[in-house]
Amino acid sequence: MKHLVIALCCIVTISACTATKGTGGHHGRHKEKMVEIVTDYGTMKIRLSDSTPLHRDNFIKLVKQGFYDSLMFHRIIKDFMIQGGDPESKQAQGGSLLGNGEAAGGRVPAEFRPYLFHKKGALAMARDDNPEKASSNCQFYVVEGKVFTDSSLNDVECRRIRPHNPGFYFTDAQRKAYTTIGGAPHLDQNYTVFGEVIEGLDVIDKIAAQPRDGNDRPLKDVRMKIRLLN
Repeated sequence: MKHLVIALCCIVTISACTATKGTGGHHGRHKEKMVEIVTDYGTMKIRLSDSTPLHRDNFIKLVKQGFYDSLMFHRIIKDFMIQGGDPESKQAQGGSLLGNGEAAGGRVPAEFRPYLFHKKGALAMARDDNPEKASSNCQFYVVEGKVFTDSSLNDVECRRIRPHNPGFYFTDAQRKAYTTIGGAPHLDQNYTVFGEVIEGLDVIDKIAAQPRDGNDRPLKDVRMKIRLLN
């Protein structure tokens, strides 16, 4: 599967960060763009971060084009994430392997931010295995994750992130989020987070819990429609 380099450790794998500063960093939230993802399982309202303008603008461009309408959440893993945005999923036959489709254009350069991380509800872009950790230009995922202990977070720091990012430590805000609402901390500094779900976290749980095949594709198609709210 091209767009999510996933390792079976703690759960399985996917990208980057969100905390007390909010997804906008130094920008006021009133300026941030909002979208909603409508599914048969409910609607997720998402705030896009002004701190990741390349990802934000690329996503908004596709939403305005209607690119995502009728595409699927084609890959779901309970306690981890739900992934969608493959253009090949619009006409895909049941059981076919998905995850390699792209929009026109190249990858989106990585935009890692210390206050944008993989807590539950984080919106991030999938990617293939490239040294720059640049993102897919259309495939995204929303984190469900699980709750971690401080001890397990120490293990993620030491074994999964710090060897590739010397000096990395989870912030107090990250630890609080990962030990309360949960998330997927092993993805931080590997995939770009560019927004967060502010309404409809239960929709993630409902989709992630659906029956799936051996390729993690839902047995019943989960289609989406994305609208720009402001």
